[in-house]
Amino acid sequence: MNLLNRLLREREYGLTAVILIIGASVAFIDTGFLAAGNLKDLIIRCAPTCIVACGVMLVVLTGEIDISVGSLMALLAALMGMMISETRMELSMWLGIPATLMLGTLVGAFTGALVTFGKVPSIIVTLGLLTALRGLTTLIMGGNNIDGLPDGLGQMTKYGVLGMPISVWTAIVVIIITGMIITQTALGRRLFAVGGSRYSAKMVGLSETRLKLFVFAYTGFLTGLATVVDIPRLPKIEAGIGIGFELLVITCVVVGGVSISGGRGKLRGVLLAVLLMTMIRPALTFMDVGESGEKWTRAIQGMFILLAVITDSIAQRRRQRRIHDH
Repeated sequence: MNLLNRLLREREYGLTAVILIIGASVAFIDTGFLAAGNLKDLIIRCAPTCIVACGVMLVVLTGEIDISVGSLMALLAALMGMMISETRMELSMWLGIPATLMLGTLVGAFTGALVTFGKVPSIIVTLGLLTALRGLTTLIMGGNNIDGLPDGLGQMTKYGVLGMPISVWTAIVVIIITGMIITQTALGRRLFAVGGSRYSAKMVGLSETRLKLFVFAYTGFLTGLATVVDIPRLPKIEAGIGIGFELLVITCVVVGGVSISGGRGKLRGVLLAVLLMTMIRPALTFMDVGESGEKWTRAIQGMFILLAVITDSIAQRRRQRRIHDH
């Protein structure tokens, strides 16, 4: 019982145990799973999810949610490709990249404005944007892929520095900055306060509007950043990019221990969840599951998010019971 209570309070212990068990089990079947090349590929796969999850974590901490990041990534990738492709507008990538980051931030701020000033529930706003942005992306791309990306951008994003793509180094910087925001700044304490109790936060003079505008804009910026540093690694931008990405990010945030009702969560739990969710598909590949691997991946992700919500609910009831008893 004490172990169960510890796991409910500290999600990171459970996640670490599951990661080690999966890693050891798959390596027992095929030792190639722990080969340096496969581990490097796993880290690279984690990078864009880590970047965007840092933003979505802050959104969920305030008691809101953003399920439009996958569609936003697709739109930003399409627009960036249109701007800098040698077969399209042929703009300099030093113009296209800042424009992509700015647009991502503006869309995030617009989302936050609808939630705060418009008083529309974030699940409704971002669900609408998920569909609208995906439709706009389809309209822009016309069902065709975008190729002809600058060689310099492809080389920079694919090979990066010290053998690691720039997406990995960018993820490390974003993790450090987000961690500092959460643990070292008054802004982080205010985000926890707003998510923990809107009424109490209002009574002490915190601006819920400004805080939520910030987290949505920050998430939009990070989505643009993940697009810029990861998408050009591929030779072309495909029309179906980003599909299912929002579910993956939300799963990582919730499984990582961030309370869906806001006010509680740790970044290291989210990062462990990103690693766990990302390693599922390669693990199934090494287990020779075959073409059904993608279906199993979605099913396992769904199981994890359901389990996380249930355990969060149990932990919340236990906290309320202890408060009532005291």
